[in-house]
Amino acid sequence: MNQQIIAFIGGGNMAKAMVGGLCKNGFNAQHILVIEPNESNRQSLASEFGVQVFDKANSVLQSANLVIWAVKPQVFKEAAELTLPYLAQPLHLSIAAGITLSTMASSLQSQQLIRAMPNTPALIGLGMTGLVALSSVTEAQKQWISEIVATLGQSIWVAQENLIDAVTAVSGSGPAYVFLFAQSMIEAGEKLGLTADQAKQLTLATLQGATELALRSTANLQELRQQVTSKGGTTYAAITTMQAEKMPEAIHQGVNAAYLRAKELGQELA
Repeated sequence: MNQQIIAFIGGGNMAKAMVGGLCKNGFNAQHILVIEPNESNRQSLASEFGVQVFDKANSVLQSANLVIWAVKPQVFKEAAELTLPYLAQPLHLSIAAGITLSTMASSLQSQQLIRAMPNTPALIGLGMTGLVALSSVTEAQKQWISEIVATLGQSIWVAQENLIDAVTAVSGSGPAYVFLFAQSMIEAGEKLGLTADQAKQLTLATLQGATELALRSTANLQELRQQVTSKGGTTYAAITTMQAEKMPEAIHQGVNAAYLRAKELGQELA
């Protein structure tokens, strides 16, 4: 992998996270090219990681074995049009939300295409990324991409592109659901007399600990919940109230709304 040339089109936060992860894992920084119009972003990437940075697409891209599209979805087609004349026949990986494989194929005139949906915890190496590829992509290429995406955290491959919309709804948007839940718990704690700092510490430590327990335990989530929920106790009072307020149904509806919107965005950006 270290002999390959990787080009990033776009040098924003997610691209920076990937560049940082690659360099941290021993990838040759001089084999990483970044096309980024923003001068501040270019300077940051060059000074922090020693990668090659450019303000626009140019002939240096002809050497790229992999092109990672990390641009905003709204400018993907324009960026592809400006970049395509300088590309040979690389493998393409898009992390631009809503850009479908068919849109990529049309804009990039290629069948060597992979689509990814990371989430924001990737910025600290704890992300979850969903991946899907066209059938023309080889298993060796998919393995290479898995190694690259591993610098952001965990990943899964799905067999059909429509499942990327489900990935988007569950993990892509998922951090916001957790933040909303945490915010509500903190506010509830403050109303009960805790300071803001106390409520925040209690809430975030509880979420972190509960998540780690779920990851390590052989019990399923329902069993873990039941272990904490004694009938007639405090947890039972809370859970039954939340269920009566239809919190589970609200979560199901919210995730489904995200799924439907993801499909719409793919159609709008086509």
